Amino acid sequence: MYHKMKIAGLDRALPICPVTDDLSIAGFVIFGDPELTVVCAKELLARAPEYDYIITAEAKGIPLAHEMARQAGDSKYLLARKAPKLYMKDIMEFQVRSITTARQQTLYLDGADAELMRGKRILIVDDVISTGESLYALEA
Repeated sequence: MYHKMKIAGLDRALPICPVTDDLSIAGFVIFGDPELTVVCAKELLARAPEYDYIITAEAKGIPLAHEMARQAGDSKYLLARKAPKLYMKDIMEFQVRSITTARQQTLYLDGADAELMRGKRILIVDDVISTGESLYALEA
């Protein structure tokens, strides 16, 4: 079963994914669809306010944030990871519970990136918004 829709001028059929017995959502998966990624990035940039850095959460927001940064000529974008990495220092962590993931997750931000963001205009980018929990975690 699919939900057909036009996204940034492109026709797509999104698979219907059951979340609970009473709730299903259309699954928007940007991975593996470079054409969709490029046009979505262009449309979002046209609507975006002025910003200093883009941030997204791992993983599905990465291609979109990357393409937006590339099109805008940004030299860097920021990433909240799902697990701490060896290169990360002074790590900040935030709890998030999304309806598209079965369990609570933690997002980790490198302390240097957090410092880089201080006092700057940050554009939060994600691939979808369902409950907004990922956005709240990134905002924190």
